[in-house]
Amino acid sequence: MFEKIPLRENVLEAARQRIKWTLETFPRVCVSFSGGKDSTLMLHLVAEEARRQKTKICILFIDWEAQFQMTIDHVMRMKNLYRDVTESFWWVALPFTTINAVSQLQPEWICWGDHLNLVREPPYEAIRDTDWFPFYEEGMTFEAFVQGFAEWFAGNRPAAVMVGIRTEESVNRLRCIVSDKKNAYSDDKPWTSKTRSGHSWNVYPIYDWKTADIWTWFAKFDGPCNPLYELMYQAGVPLRFMRICEPFGPEQRQGLWLYHVLEPERWAKLCQRVPGASTGARYASDSSLFYGRRQLVKPEHLSWKKYALLLLDSMPNTTGIKSPYI
Repeated sequence: MFEKIPLRENVLEAARQRIKWTLETFPRVCVSFSGGKDSTLMLHLVAEEARRQKTKICILFIDWEAQFQMTIDHVMRMKNLYRDVTESFWWVALPFTTINAVSQLQPEWICWGDHLNLVREPPYEAIRDTDWFPFYEEGMTFEAFVQGFAEWFAGNRPAAVMVGIRTEESVNRLRCIVSDKKNAYSDDKPWTSKTRSGHSWNVYPIYDWKTADIWTWFAKFDGPCNPLYELMYQAGVPLRFMRICEPFGPEQRQGLWLYHVLEPERWAKLCQRVPGASTGARYASDSSLFYGRRQLVKPEHLSWKKYALLLLDSMPNTTGIKSPYI
């Protein structure tokens, strides 16, 4: 059980204090930015404090190729808005291996991996050279990349990478904050975590924000937000399902239908680019238990063992195991 201890200040005041401490403590600070509501709000707060301290920050944006044009336009807008406090803006458009939860035949796909059949062209300033980062390996995962990036960014000096995760979103994100196995900067900084490099730290300044807190901030302040959220709201997408990231994960696939509605030309390219995209969009948006809610209902006339073997037999040879028992 995890016990939540209320703070004296509200979440906005607490986040500003954490950001202020981070910029005062570390000589180099990088903001991990996705174009989503959480990282956008965090970037607004960090840039605000950077201007106050008259210092510079760095920004890392991972471009997944299969993204809405609205998100790309928003990222470019934020890049220009905070150019005065930005030391480096790394727009990374390199091949990354990521999950493809809409296909059993190809459970992974590599963004930017097919140069002849891209969903869209990256901006001219994007990093496309695979030799640009000395730690990069062809087709590496996002998780491996950010670990290597943190070490490279620190360069054997103290550095911080600010990440806009919130514990409300998942148990894994809660564990990331409360785990007693991690190395926090100090006991009173549980929202920090030392990376494997030993020189850089992950900082989570908005870890205790609720979804309502995020939208309250955007309602009260003038900072721009990705306009895609407004279209999602108009389309009836519940707040908890509004996600802007790589689109083919087990949760993200439920929003594939939005590509078809909002950007039909890009959706056509997605269907050509990623196996199972059309099928995933069709079944993830209806009442399908597996695609929509990741639930399986066993037929009453089968035992769990026979049902499991039946499912295995229905899978392709590359992923399934043919059983002699059915």
